[in-house]
Amino acid sequence: MAVVLLACFFACAQAQDSHQKKHDTKKQVEALEEKWRVAQLAGDISAMDRMLDEDFIGISMAGQVNTKAQQLERMRTHKLVITRLDLDDMKVKLVDSVAIVTCHAVVEGTSEGVSMKGFYRYTRVYRQLPSGEWKITNFEATKIQTKDERAREHG
Repeated sequence: MAVVLLACFFACAQAQDSHQKKHDTKKQVEALEEKWRVAQLAGDISAMDRMLDEDFIGISMAGQVNTKAQQLERMRTHKLVITRLDLDDMKVKLVDSVAIVTCHAVVEGTSEGVSMKGFYRYTRVYRQLPSGEWKITNFEATKIQTKDERAREHG
């Protein structure tokens, strides 16, 4: 009986430790999202360079596909300038060494010289390197049309 109780105790402790580790990892990824947001607003190319994985592929809000080099060049040449970036409804899903973030964003700025302002949903994928460091490997954003925009389209 004592052996069974001891086994249950260790199993519960391991489950609690696993839950805490998962919670801590999600908080770490949420902190990376804030770091990314701040770097994006500041136009901090150096920080973005460190955060993006070498094999990064991003799909912009306008449907443009960019590699890491292309994304950094868009920032460097001010083809992408974000002046407002408010995030909410963030969810982090962990799958092995991958973190999938979905989020709602209010964005203002310019892309390719065209004003952009609106509501977006995005997915960002991080992968954890053997060193423990997280890198952004994929990004995709979708514009959420307002009722007014939908009415104009169908109007």
